[in-house]
Amino acid sequence: MAAKIAIIEDDQAISQMYRFKFEGEGYKVETAENGKIGLKLVEDMRPDIILLDLMMPEMTGDEMLAKMRSTSWGKNIKVIILTNMGEQEIPDGVKSLGVSGVILKADMTPRQVADKVKKLLIE
Repeated sequence: MAAKIAIIEDDQAISQMYRFKFEGEGYKVETAENGKIGLKLVEDMRPDIILLDLMMPEMTGDEMLAKMRSTSWGKNIKVIILTNMGEQEIPDGVKSLGVSGVILKADMTPRQVADKVKKLLIE
């Protein structure tokens, strides 16, 4: 069965670019444009991995992650932070919520992101 990926990202161009890339590699992909919708999506979908933007309207990525980690269904889902923030700008609390990695959107191609996701899924 194909691995399930949730992309929680408010920039539709970025979200669709990653969706296209992952679906082309055989993954099942769902997207949400903010943390509030993303939390509901993740609860229903139970993805294997989440690509999570931090700066979003309605509910930020770190707020969504904290709420998800407080549930029985969301405490062990792998999460990669997808951001344009520098490593030092990411709130300290985010890393303590169990993230598997941080990807700077501007620094990695979709191929590199797909390779990182694939590696995390087999760990």
